[in-house]
Amino acid sequence: MPDHTSADPAGTRPRVLHLISDSRRGGAQNFARDLHRELGRRGQSSALCALAPHPAVHPGPGESDPGDCPDASGLRTAAVLGPGRLRPSTLRALRSAARATDVVLAHGSDTLAACALALAGTRTPFVYVSVGHPRYWTANRLRRTRGAALMHRAAAVTTLTDEARAVLEQQFALPEGKVHVIPNSRAAESYPPADGRDDRRAARHALGLPADVLLVAWIGAIAPEKRLDLALDVLDRLPDVRLAVAGDGPLRESLARHPAAARAHFLGPLPDPAPLYRAADALLLTSDSEGVPGALIEAALAGVPAVATDVGWVREVVRDGATGALVAPGDPLALAEALGKVLAVNRAGLGAAARAHALEHFELGAVVDAWQQLVAEVWTAGEGSADRPTGEG
Repeated sequence: MPDHTSADPAGTRPRVLHLISDSRRGGAQNFARDLHRELGRRGQSSALCALAPHPAVHPGPGESDPGDCPDASGLRTAAVLGPGRLRPSTLRALRSAARATDVVLAHGSDTLAACALALAGTRTPFVYVSVGHPRYWTANRLRRTRGAALMHRAAAVTTLTDEARAVLEQQFALPEGKVHVIPNSRAAESYPPADGRDDRRAARHALGLPADVLLVAWIGAIAPEKRLDLALDVLDRLPDVRLAVAGDGPLRESLARHPAAARAHFLGPLPDPAPLYRAADALLLTSDSEGVPGALIEAALAGVPAVATDVGWVREVVRDGATGALVAPGDPLALAEALGKVLAVNRAGLGAAARAHALEHFELGAVVDAWQQLVAEVWTAGEGSADRPTGEG
């Protein structure tokens, strides 16, 4: 398990623990890894833990998950706290880890529930990092009631846009100043563009993909809201295109029987999506609901144009006609037409524009200062609170 006990070198900045649901590659997990690594580079004490192992591997509690693909410094290695996300032993391990840290960043909804339960009565505050569109997961009263009870236990909540902040404050009656807007971001160095045709062919070879075809990437959970069925409907209308699907989920088996699935390559969850971006000619996003999708930012940093449904705040990443194309959700004909145009025009020019836009607005270095300031404020407020618990009741 990572060492949480070493204080910040200067002794003046809080020790941070990033908590992810498991070590699979997803928007919340990818951002947590990148932020964890950047804080470490800046000399701030930072650790990374997962509530549960990757479903495909089974390390013991406290062991590093072999599915987590650490970098050379080891900073991306996540220690696994327990066998399941909300198991009693997992929550006990989280409570123990929190004793040796100053602020926990809870990345994803499962980590919100875990922190609210495990850290109740402790000295360690937590910040909930919300990355989805709140209107989607607050669609019914039960979800809103549960979400409100959990979020009121957080010292602060972050979200991606001003509109999302307004929704959270309204839906959960959160007090003014509790919700902070910090844009989604990624470390550009993690998603390098392909260095010419040979690099693209090598990336395809490594993934077992055909070398000389038009290849479109689709990345995400194979779940109802992500609409892989639409992507396959699009593929059915573009006979010269292949689709590389990175992800897994409850609909994988049924969608593998789609008529167009013969031209789709189901890669499963990738330990690192960067090679797929280097292999792809374009990215296709077909979701019915999104916030500011990390996959779009990653693809843009890799110089890959995107065709995406115009949901959530997707248009903040994809500039229609300039870096890719936007289409109304649920329309496979419009998606196929837009994708066909993107693939037929100057893909390199669209990709270069996408990368320039992402570097300006979504590169991690531009927002880390905001994260450090928020963490310091939460820590300082907790240290100075007169009614803060003095023990772990």
